[in-house]
Amino acid sequence: MILLDDMTRFYNSKEWKKVRAKARERDNHECQLCKLEGSQSKCEAVHHIKEVREYPELALTLSNLVCVCKMHHNKEHPEKLQKQKKKFANEERW
Repeated sequence: MILLDDMTRFYNSKEWKKVRAKARERDNHECQLCKLEGSQSKCEAVHHIKEVREYPELALTLSNLVCVCKMHHNKEHPEKLQKQKKKFANEERW
């Protein structure tokens, strides 16, 4: 299992940034899931089809990446969205 520190290091690596740029170029900087639905939006994230934590050997494989918008990325990772919502239970943060 990959630890959070390892994930941070991975997403800051030159190798990841290089393959991410290739995926964006390949997908014409557009959300591929929106295109499947007949609409259009810009690529806001490069998503791993098979997650890095479960398939680290595919982390830098271009065919395992797809460009998505924020809405589709949140749909792919609802668990991350739930963590963000729990972060501030009260709007008053002082």
